Amino acid sequence: MDRRRFLTLSTAVTGAMLLSQCSIPSQRPNRLLKSQSGQLSIDLAASPTAVNLVGMRSHLLAYNQQVPGPQLEVRPGDTVEIRFTNQLDTPSNLHFHGLHLPPTGEADNPLRMVAPGETALYRFTIPADHRAGTFWYHPHHHGNVASQVAGGLAGLLVVRGDLDEIPEIQAAQEAFLVLQDFDLNWRGQLQEPMPMFRMWGREGNHISINGQAPPTLPLPQSGLLRLRLLNASPSRVYRLQLKKHPWHLIATDGGALGEPVETDEVVLAPGERAELLVPGTREPGTYEIVNLPYDRGTMDMMSGRMGHGMMGSGRMAHSSAQAEPIQVARLTYQAGAAAVPLPKALILVESLPEPEISREFVLDHGIDAQTGQPFLINGQAFDHSRVDAQAKLGSVEDWWIINKAGLDHPFHLHTNSFQVISRDRKPEPYRAWRDVVNVRAYEVVQIRVPFRDFAGKTVFHCHVLDHEDQGMMGIVEIAA
Repeated sequence: MDRRRFLTLSTAVTGAMLLSQCSIPSQRPNRLLKSQSGQLSIDLAASPTAVNLVGMRSHLLAYNQQVPGPQLEVRPGDTVEIRFTNQLDTPSNLHFHGLHLPPTGEADNPLRMVAPGETALYRFTIPADHRAGTFWYHPHHHGNVASQVAGGLAGLLVVRGDLDEIPEIQAAQEAFLVLQDFDLNWRGQLQEPMPMFRMWGREGNHISINGQAPPTLPLPQSGLLRLRLLNASPSRVYRLQLKKHPWHLIATDGGALGEPVETDEVVLAPGERAELLVPGTREPGTYEIVNLPYDRGTMDMMSGRMGHGMMGSGRMAHSSAQAEPIQVARLTYQAGAAAVPLPKALILVESLPEPEISREFVLDHGIDAQTGQPFLINGQAFDHSRVDAQAKLGSVEDWWIINKAGLDHPFHLHTNSFQVISRDRKPEPYRAWRDVVNVRAYEVVQIRVPFRDFAGKTVFHCHVLDHEDQGMMGIVEIAA
């Protein structure tokens, strides 16, 4: 059998495996923890946990024994206290992905370490002017991030605010979809990736939505459904389409757009979020959200390795390969709700001033002379004792992210959101706040970063988490 035919058959089998979850009963809904009287105070434990995932007893990692973890909901000005207990056998910590918080002390400190068996306090205040949006929390201890997120450690963190108070959005029905994938054997145990898959970035053979099978969501006839999506997978890119039905993007990672934007597809790299409005204006019926095939650059690499006998021991050449659309959710029209139109305007996205400094960050593959790690930024792998860039508090900088590699590298910056200005020198079509931007193979992306409010050391990295763990991360020090 030639290589091309083998790949076609292998991806078809894998697609059937991923899709098989559709008829499987779901587990219980995840708990919602909301702030009360300006305060959210919770206990959160990370531990090995057996859960009913995609129709099988699965042995995962969970926050408070739930996959995904409890959904946290706060408002600007709220105080948050989280007593985090690490019940894993490896160090961990918490990262509040996308929140604008101090990168130091007991707030969003990515360099903090919580040892096995230790309890640590996280305490911070959501800034009074914080944008409303869909954020999340997950582990961020360097070297363990990919395995812990791939094990299931992730949870939504929602900031309610100005976007939620727009009358049409207030009247919309709301649904959250947390997309995760897991590589499980027939006993429901997590499989350790082979070295080559870890190099590419692990992807699983089971996709779950909120830890469950694809849900059926009510779409109010003549009304609006608000979908809030999170890619909490360690490597997989989701390319989502609502078949034969319009939907409108209203928010990205860092908050609302200026107005709804109709779109054919939504591409979510690891860590990215999106909010969409679905108007109930089509013929009543059931409509599918599907995940379309997407190549991060791994297929060419896999073909080359297969030509040299890199098939592994009994496992498929790439467990994530997908040849056909995979159902993520179903939307079914529901009569009886009041008519709600699309809002014409949302929240104004400010125009940032011209930058004071421009920097280049080159993403590439190689071998770091000091650490031996294979994923590099500006020719170096991560070193916790080295500062890679120094920025001035209150300044605005342009960062040019240059991908010289044959794989996508989604670029994530902690603490401060940014705006994408251009891709390969072509202007971005609309203004939006982001904290992750997918930089495709050999692409150049220009982002504009305002360094606001908080001084200290924070990090930037590839959000294919195996790449982060293997060197593709740096430190930026923001000086007052």
